Amino acid sequence: MKNVILLTIDTLRKDALGIYNNNEENLTPFLNSLVKHALIFTRFHSSGPYTQASFPGILTSSYYLEYGKLQKLSPRRLLISEALQKENITTAAFHSNPYISDYFGWNRGWDIFYDSMQDEVSDMIPYVMGDQVNRKVKSWLEQYVQSDNKKPFFLWTHYMDVHEPYMPKKQYLQLVDPSISLNEQEMFDLFKNTLLKRDISDSKAVNLLRNLYRAGVRETDEYVKEFFNILKQNHVLENSIIIITTDHGDEFGEHQSLSHDGKMYSELIDSPFIIIDFQREKKEPCNNLVSNVDIAPTILYLFGLSQEEKFEGGSLLPIDQYQERGVFGEAIGKTGNHEKPTDLPVYYYREDNIKIICYQDGERWEIYDLEKDPEEKNNLIDSHPRTEELKERLLPRINRWKNN
Repeated sequence: MKNVILLTIDTLRKDALGIYNNNEENLTPFLNSLVKHALIFTRFHSSGPYTQASFPGILTSSYYLEYGKLQKLSPRRLLISEALQKENITTAAFHSNPYISDYFGWNRGWDIFYDSMQDEVSDMIPYVMGDQVNRKVKSWLEQYVQSDNKKPFFLWTHYMDVHEPYMPKKQYLQLVDPSISLNEQEMFDLFKNTLLKRDISDSKAVNLLRNLYRAGVRETDEYVKEFFNILKQNHVLENSIIIITTDHGDEFGEHQSLSHDGKMYSELIDSPFIIIDFQREKKEPCNNLVSNVDIAPTILYLFGLSQEEKFEGGSLLPIDQYQERGVFGEAIGKTGNHEKPTDLPVYYYREDNIKIICYQDGERWEIYDLEKDPEEKNNLIDSHPRTEELKERLLPRINRWKNN
């Protein structure tokens, strides 16, 4: 039985990867090199546009508001780590995102759980960086392979380095755009004065933020390379399946804002998802319409385990047996890092190339034909022939959390 490794990269836009966007092939040279061993999903969706809304899909195969509007992880959710641990599979997690920390209830079912909450960080870089996370992984993995424990393992690693405030190291900024010369304080001022204020009035500042973000992607590609080298040095790479994805994307003015707020547009929810198996001899695209609630069931499948009744998704593998259905997501329509009591839910549902969105501030609806209008500029809610049908698909899920 192979090990399964889940590598999630916070805030990683799909179009930032050369695998999906030839114009950005220089941002991710290492990830691009894995293509020949990859199953590449082209229509993969996050179930929410920010961490709190998306990670329940990734690790519990359930939706953000399934058990009410709670700050902490509901005890009624089943983490993939819990499902695996009861089957005698070693579970380990290493990350630096406070929203998925022990404090919020995510440390369940893990044999080792590092969330970095005891580490010192700064306002400029408010998370433990990828190279430090890798060192934690390396230390654990060396002990694991040297022990008598021969059980397969599930390893989840999460990087925050692409995330705002966008503070890439100088050498990566030079690789992305040699004309940019900013010190750390200048980068941080852009974050405080432009991004935090969601101010897109200065196109030059927005473009600088985008390039800082792109440099962060280039830097993180190096951390991924280092991570794979750690796996190789410990002789577990060939006997592991590696899943690479994100929780959500980021906006750079596409829908009149910055960062990742409570919106359901493509720049935030159309996500990268690849499965690496070094026994695979060539790349294989998969065009199934799928969701991040399918990740945990896929992990169970890879370990040869039965599916869990609590999981709402289905295994993506084998791909020819996947039961395609529409994809759904939900969040609180907040702006910025903190929800206000007046913030209301927002939902989306996609079927084929049609997406419907509902903002619950007076039942405001949008419909987009993603084939004809991939940038989601032309709202067809008053003219699309499937408006009422798609509303009926989404309405049963709207407001259901109030009854829990």
